[in-house]
Parts: sequence; C-alpha cells; structure tokens
Amino acid sequence: MGPLSGYRIIELGGLGPAPMCGLLLADLGAEVILVERPGKAEIGVAPMDSIERRGKRSIELDLKAPSSVDIILKLVETADALIEGFRPGVTERLGLGPKECQSRNLKLVYGRVTGWGQEGPLAQEAGHDINYISLAGALGAIGSADGPPLPPLNLVGDYGGGAMYLACGLLAGLLEANRSGKGQVIDAAMLDGALFQMSLFFSLMAGGQWREGRGNNHLDGAAPYYRAYQTKDGKFVAVGALEQKFYEEFVDCLGLSISELPERLDPANWEKLTTSFETILKSKTQNDWMECFNGKNACVTPVLELSEVPDHPHIKARRSVVENHDLLQPSPGPRFSRSVLSSVPRPENKGQSTTDILREIGIKS
Repeated sequence: MGPLSGYRIIELGGLGPAPMCGLLLADLGAEVILVERPGKAEIGVAPMDSIERRGKRSIELDLKAPSSVDIILKLVETADALIEGFRPGVTERLGLGPKECQSRNLKLVYGRVTGWGQEGPLAQEAGHDINYISLAGALGAIGSADGPPLPPLNLVGDYGGGAMYLACGLLAGLLEANRSGKGQVIDAAMLDGALFQMSLFFSLMAGGQWREGRGNNHLDGAAPYYRAYQTKDGKFVAVGALEQKFYEEFVDCLGLSISELPERLDPANWEKLTTSFETILKSKTQNDWMECFNGKNACVTPVLELSEVPDHPHIKARRSVVENHDLLQPSPGPRFSRSVLSSVPRPENKGQSTTDILREIGIKS
C-alpha cells in the first residue's frame, strides 16, 4: 500500500499541472476521483493512453449542471483534498469554490493551481508555461547567446512550478489538517513555483557570480565543461564535469593533458576550450565515447531520444520505465523503504467509473 492509501482526492479535470499533481498523488496510493467534462479528449491523446490519468477513477459530469455540482459536493464530504486548475473565480461561479466545499467538509484541503496566482494584476490574464517562466527570469536564461530564448518543454512552469509546488502544498496542508482538524486553501502559482526554482540563480546574482544574458554562465551551456557536444554520428553527449576532479578525468579521457590547457574557470578561455572539445568529440560516435567514458567519473552521458530511454541499461535495471498494455510510461515514485507503490495500471476510459462512484454515494445513474 502506498503512503497516501486511505486519502481521497477530488480532481476537477483540466490541463497542465493539476492532472500531473493528481497523477503523483495517485501513484503514492491516494484514491483520486477525476471529474471530467463530456466530450473529446483535449490533448489529442486517447484517454486510455494518457499517462496523467493512470490510477485515477473517472466520473463524467457537466460542471455547469446543478445536479453535477450537487454530486461533486457530496463527494467532497468524504474527501481529504480537492484539486482545481481553473482561472480565479471559475469554481466560485460554478458553486464549487472553497466556501461551498469547506461548508460541507471543514477539514478539506482545497488546492488551486494557476499561472499567475489568485490575485495580482495578471490574475485573470491568459497564459501558458512560456509566459510564466519568462516573468520568472528562467526563460531569458535558457538558450544560446546568439539565438532566442528556448522553452524547456513545459517542465519548469507547468510541472516543476505548478504540479510539484501544488503537491508539496497539498501534502503540507493535509499534515496540518490532521493536527488542527481544519482545512485551508492552497494558492500555488506557476510563476511563484518557477521563481522558487530560480533561488540558486538569485543567490549567484547576489554574490556577483551571475552574468546576465544567455550563454554567459557555468550552467547555461556556455562553459565548455557543462554543455552538450555533437558526435561523429550526429548524436550528442552531455558533459557535466563541473568539479575539478571530474573535469580532469574528462580531459584525460579525451587524450589531453590538463597542464597544457588554459584555466577552465576563466570565461575568456571558454571559446578556445569549447572548440578543442568539439573537434575531439566529433571524431567518434556516441557509442564509441560511451565505451571510453564507461566506469569513469567524468560526468558524461548520452543525450537520448525519448524512444531510446527505455533501452538504457540503468533505466532497465531500476525499471524506471515500465510497459502496461503496450503503454510505455515512467514508473511511480519516489521509492519508499516500507511502503509499496501499486503496479502501474492502465488509465481508465473517460467516465469509466461514473456508475460505480454514483452508486457509492447513493445516487442511481
């Protein structure tokens, strides 16, 4: 049984961080009831192929119908938490806001995730991951010096800044509710979560160690010892030889002498070092280099395409990617010393549990 076994979470269906947060909680053993609107899947993926839905029970309801609102409020009475990812004020207009829900269940933790937060000049403005991380200073720091900022998929805003930030707030809220007997509202803004992830870089700026502009810093791809290099076969290797001892091993594997190279920490030498490393690394294929670096502490790994990930020996050994009904997906985690997470289920079809859930709360469908 997972560590959250016995907890019931109501997830009001949507896109982005809320479903990912619900997935994490479901993987950890919580019963997650996904309330979905009738109609086609919004992301163009069949419901039973959508990994974000796994482990959740799906009930299909029209949120604009008063009868559906009554059903959700009845579900809330036995829930520990609710997740919603609509713009501020939407659930209040539906009759499903914190006031209505907590009047039915004083201990309910009400989790809200939005881009800009529940208040502020931009609270009602539309936006996506790229917009939230741009205001957080993250987007402007990602990309090459001679190109535009590059969106890091939607990992920093939607998932790191939204889903994980909300999950942390919900878990803290549940712990506090167990002590106080009262729930509360969690306001998780993707902007705030992205800013939280920028804490190190605020520290570097405060210490005079941050050079503004892309391609100027140790961790943004400018440093020759922390970037990706192309190999002979057109693939890439990732080099993360930040510390001196790893750098020395990296250089040695390239067949170079550390004493003959310029000081690596001086940005004035980065272009020369990068050019040298580029030439050498392009002389062999990715697999050739992986054989050279095998067993070495040089912090060099292959840059894998998504389709290649499941076949990597380390991924295989840890079963970090598993297959269920021909659906490849990341394994639940993190891993616990006592609690055992359930095997990965196939996501339910949309509305698959509607009849059962209604029956459980005494409503005939």
